[in-house]
Amino acid sequence: MSRNVLKSMMALFAAGLITAPAVEAQRGGFSLPPLLMETNAFPDGGIVPLRYTGAGDNVQPGFTFSNAPAGTVSYALIMHDLDVAMGGNTDDILHWMAWNIPASAGGIPEGRLPDGSMQTERGYRGPGAPPGPRYHHYLFELYALNAMLEVPTSAGRNDLLAAMAGKVVAKSAYVGRFRREG
Repeated sequence: MSRNVLKSMMALFAAGLITAPAVEAQRGGFSLPPLLMETNAFPDGGIVPLRYTGAGDNVQPGFTFSNAPAGTVSYALIMHDLDVAMGGNTDDILHWMAWNIPASAGGIPEGRLPDGSMQTERGYRGPGAPPGPRYHHYLFELYALNAMLEVPTSAGRNDLLAAMAGKVVAKSAYVGRFRREG
């Protein structure tokens, strides 16, 4: 690539007219597809309504998935509370894991998973922060995979992550916040 083209691209990048992945793609680097997950239950980064929490009805929110790359066979979803450190380590609180969500489903409906999907034995556990002034951040991580996974319902997060190794073709995230008045 000529020096002038690179300078022009950097100027466009600085002006916000193109993004870093576009610059990387021009240089022969990688460009990740913009996998999206969305819900009508609450805005990304917004407050999770009581209906979807452990303090309320504990209903699993529905999500739609879009812009998955070609070759996506299934999805895995991990939900955890980022604001808690467990046992003096970096582990946080795992609230939910689901996998083998068929790519053809285009998401998950509220309160259930599509046929063929798997989840941990205890199912969905909605946000349940203790009373206090601080919001906890609940991260929903979506992984697009090029395969189905052989994972038992008794699996932990590390088991699921190990099974996904080498099969992830895209990733997205969605955040909800929750706190109990206290």
